[in-house]
Amino acid sequence: MRTFLKQYSITIFIGIAIIVAWALFTKYASWVNPVIFPDPLTVTESFKNKLGELVLGLVSSMALLLPAFFCALLIGVAMGMFFGLNNHFRQIFMPYFHALSPIPPTLFIPYAIALMPTFQSASTLLIFIGAFWPIFLGTIHGVLLIEQHYLDNAKTLRLKGGDFLFKVVLPASSPYILNGTSTALGMSFLILTIAEMFGASSGMGYFIQYYSDFSQYHYVLAGIIFNSIIIVSIMIGFEKLKKRLLFWTNLKTESN
Repeated sequence: MRTFLKQYSITIFIGIAIIVAWALFTKYASWVNPVIFPDPLTVTESFKNKLGELVLGLVSSMALLLPAFFCALLIGVAMGMFFGLNNHFRQIFMPYFHALSPIPPTLFIPYAIALMPTFQSASTLLIFIGAFWPIFLGTIHGVLLIEQHYLDNAKTLRLKGGDFLFKVVLPASSPYILNGTSTALGMSFLILTIAEMFGASSGMGYFIQYYSDFSQYHYVLAGIIFNSIIIVSIMIGFEKLKKRLLFWTNLKTESN
């Protein structure tokens, strides 16, 4: 706990300052519409009243996000390793990858809704597309930057097939794969929220859209704050997991 407070003391102080400024702003700025900008106490009460609904929305959102994200992770890493290790195919297809990867997945919403049988499958497809590109391109980049002496040692040990992939290529390229995965995770939450606001009947994004339609902005703010807490917690947790998985890179840096 002490380590946490020491590490995030400034962050916590800024958060408290923002809440105080918010309270003062809503109390003393007479021109502010209290319906659109409710005070912190009102939002806190709304948060308590709707906590159960928010948690159910979180469960619904995770049911959409997790399958799409893990499919993107598996397929992105597998395809990234294939193209990273095959110069011929990479040179042929890389221009297409560079052309397609910057296209925002949200542009495919009309096609996803028209082509997929359900909203859930359409949302899953959009999340998959958004998560796939950072993982896929990060894996290719990681494979291309593997130090030559790793490959030379693999040849000396006559490692081939699965042994070569899982004992040499995957560990050596893992820093870039995990960086791409971190970007993909953030992108997945963004697309999830947008997709749910368009046509879902449950979820974190749906909660915000539903109450904004009725101009109940105290619930809207409660939903935004809840979303932010969940996303930040997951991203921080992933960064800690990434550091543990890449502990050997810290040892390598210290030895140098």
